[in-house]
Amino acid sequence: MIIRAVGQQRMTVDALIALTGASPITIRRDLADLEGRGLLKRVHGGAVRVDNRGQPMPYSLRSHENLEQKLSLATVAASLIDDDQSVILDNGTTNDALAQTLVGRRMTVLCLSLHAAVALGTSRDIQVIVPGGLITPDSLSATAAASIQAARDMRADVSVLGACAASPAHGLTTATWDDAQIKRAIAAAGARRIMLATGQKLARTSSFRFGGFDDLDDLVVTEDAPEAVVDQFREAGVQVHVAPETARRSDDD
Repeated sequence: MIIRAVGQQRMTVDALIALTGASPITIRRDLADLEGRGLLKRVHGGAVRVDNRGQPMPYSLRSHENLEQKLSLATVAASLIDDDQSVILDNGTTNDALAQTLVGRRMTVLCLSLHAAVALGTSRDIQVIVPGGLITPDSLSATAAASIQAARDMRADVSVLGACAASPAHGLTTATWDDAQIKRAIAAAGARRIMLATGQKLARTSSFRFGGFDDLDDLVVTEDAPEAVVDQFREAGVQVHVAPETARRSDDD
């Protein structure tokens, strides 16, 4: 019944209790079991359906996931970027968190998302560049063609990449073909390539490959990342930076 009830929108624990008549402890136990079998994904206060490999998750849903982890990743990544450097900032919710962390610094940033550009545009000391043309309504990111051209026209000190997934068997992957081409262009334009990823992204794969572990210089990852996968990054010569664990809120918060 829980699997049928959980759709693309979040199904809360309270709603599942009302639907099934089960106790809160039973519902949370069942959600943990179903997530462990890959049948759903737990989020703050409830659960959502597991997306198919080729189906990108909406920005509105991703933006509310793992907020404290993303801020922790962003803080560590910001420490790897020096003032007066030029930066390409990939689209995605984790890199949008990084943009907020960089406010007040002095640098030049090509933002592939208007979320990041708006955050950084409040700072007088940051020169913000955005690709021209249309934007994607959900994520406010530039189109593939505009993003790729903007990245190719820039030689950056640092390229900051986001990934939908990373695994030793399949490398760095993302959910759409267009996004894979964008990430390749971003990586090629940067003298130093940094990727930010929550631990869960190192335990799955997506449809389109855009690089291997050895295409990165730095990986910033959360403490829950699988040890075996992190070791693979290190063996490929990547500097691994583990973001400190943040306080985690319970479903009742």
